[in-house]
Amino acid sequence: MPRAIWSGAISFGMVTIPVSLFPSTQSKDLSFHLLHKKDNARIKNHRFCSAEDEEVPSDEIVKGYEVSKGEYIIVEDEDFEKLPVPSKHTIEISAFVEAEDIEPVYYEQAYYLEPEEIGVKSYRLLLRALEKRRLVAIGKIALRQREHLCAIRPGEGALLCETLYWADEVRESPKVPQATVSERELDMAYSLIDLLQTDFQPKKYKNEYREALLDMIDAKQKGHKIETEPEVREPKVIDLMEALKASIDAASKGRSSEPRASDAKKPSKTRRKAS
Repeated sequence: MPRAIWSGAISFGMVTIPVSLFPSTQSKDLSFHLLHKKDNARIKNHRFCSAEDEEVPSDEIVKGYEVSKGEYIIVEDEDFEKLPVPSKHTIEISAFVEAEDIEPVYYEQAYYLEPEEIGVKSYRLLLRALEKRRLVAIGKIALRQREHLCAIRPGEGALLCETLYWADEVRESPKVPQATVSERELDMAYSLIDLLQTDFQPKKYKNEYREALLDMIDAKQKGHKIETEPEVREPKVIDLMEALKASIDAASKGRSSEPRASDAKKPSKTRRKAS
């Protein structure tokens, strides 16, 4: 388990649950260094003072907020800690909402919440209550010198704390032109959705880009010539009904070729009304 990045408590009415916050994900993207092309020497980034044109050591660098052109207010780490904000150490639950009420665009980053030993029972109580009622708890947390709106939701045996963007941080959605959709086209779309509907299985999906990139790096290391087949693009189908029919045919063939597990969940035929 990685090191906790925040320790405090969840305030649930008069109930206090001591918890620690841990990252829930880790990036496995490949990282690259910048090199000088002629000798492969590493390129290093240095921080220079714009007035003295010399490199500044890290212990001489401070944070400043620009209040007017060229005028800054220096803010020390101690100043952040002295802010009179309860969310620095407590996630006070202010509301419970249905998960569907939160638009996906508001979600920012997910973390695991782990209880301290004295708070295990209260933690389990909140976890079970959220699971049973299918609700999400809303609160605020001050993290990395920012206050975030957050949603506490049940995960697989543990509580997740997901930071949310504030309303004024979310841009307006684009204005999509109106178009008339026929019932027949909707029925075709429903048929395609039913064919592709299944349980979400994250392990089923592979990062093909990363695997191809690693294969390419391995080939270059071994001095192999890299040959790639030209990408074949399907001809663009202009007619919507023809595109739907072709998609349904392809999905049907794919579904029939998959092995059927005896306990596989059949796709639901329930069609939710589009909002």
